[in-house]
Amino acid sequence: MGERVKLSRVESTFERLEFPVTRDDAAAELVDVTVTFADSEANLGELVSEMGSDAFHGPDELQSELGDVLPVEAVGEPGQSDGDE
Repeated sequence: MGERVKLSRVESTFERLEFPVTRDDAAAELVDVTVTFADSEANLGELVSEMGSDAFHGPDELQSELGDVLPVEAVGEPGQSDGDE
């Protein structure tokens, strides 16, 4: 069974990777992680595989690009939170 992590806590998952890391290696490392949103979830490895950069030098770079590949339901309505602040 894979790991589940809330979107608001996903950067701590990125911090476990060894940097620099290629997009493909990061995706492979995160394939067993499910990121949960308010009303849905997605495979973190698949999200990373859709990112535009070929390599990352730190967890902040992954975090920054994650917003570009999140499904629309992950964003929610303005002012909403996942209740985990």
